[in-house]
Amino acid sequence: MVNLNLPRYSFKIKNKENKLYIFDIIRKKNIVLTPEEWVRQHLIHYLIEAKNYPKSLIAIEKQLKINNLIKRTDILVFDNLGQPSIIVECKAPSIKISQDTFDQIARYNLKLQAKYLIVTNGLQHFYCKMDHEKMQYDFLKEIPNYSKKI
Repeated sequence: MVNLNLPRYSFKIKNKENKLYIFDIIRKKNIVLTPEEWVRQHLIHYLIEAKNYPKSLIAIEKQLKINNLIKRTDILVFDNLGQPSIIVECKAPSIKISQDTFDQIARYNLKLQAKYLIVTNGLQHFYCKMDHEKMQYDFLKEIPNYSKKI
């Protein structure tokens, strides 16, 4: 797998029937190691190890319904009250981050009303703080560390 613009983490990777699998510490199972999953697993570890978010507040592929269509967030982080705090959209490193990517996560956030958005392909990261009153987001240099207040 390609080196990402994130800290290196120790992953449990298995080769089974000529397919690579990576152990997901949130779902507690082995997942097929695709380029997008490589990015997602790095982001999960980044949120936990670098930003101190508790594993118990992180959900993977959380399902939501938008216009009668079933969608899934790549990573959803909740606050201590169980409300969505951060939505993360992961793309494979070969996928360029585009306006479509921001539109996708913005549609999810119309329903979820999270405070922060992260869009990443593992090489480029965009961190945004939502201003729900103005219906816009402001770019940040990084996502805040976990705080019980977030």
